Amino acid sequence: MDRTKQVIDEKEYQKLVNQKEPKPTLLKNIVWAFTVGGLICVLGQFFLNYFISKGMNPKDAGTPVSIIMVFLGAFFTGLGWYDLLGKRAGAGSIVPITGFANSVVSPAIEFRREGLVFGVGARMFQIAGPVIVFGISTAAIIGLIYYLVDKF
Repeated sequence: MDRTKQVIDEKEYQKLVNQKEPKPTLLKNIVWAFTVGGLICVLGQFFLNYFISKGMNPKDAGTPVSIIMVFLGAFFTGLGWYDLLGKRAGAGSIVPITGFANSVVSPAIEFRREGLVFGVGARMFQIAGPVIVFGISTAAIIGLIYYLVDKF
């Protein structure tokens, strides 16, 4: 009988929690994510157009644009601004290439107290490391398949 009372109390508690829990404003979150992600992409397109206007072909211009965008993501993460943007924009700030830079720099900043080797060096790729390994492995496998299909 005591257990039955406890189950009812847990159900009532969960009902109360569900009533009091703030509901996310889905439309507002979608608009912010779309706007911020779009503005980051517009900035990248601006740099791409700049390099193309200076005589680079579009394929080669992608490299300095990627470098600039990764640098900006890392720089703004170091200043603490990218985290503020991420709180507001959500997924809009993590999808572009700047989100990758943020995922590398954030753990490095967080663990810098542990030293350069065991803190920054060991933790820097804590989040981005699996993504890098998966990307390189997938590229190697696809490259091998392409080579074999093209060879035979």
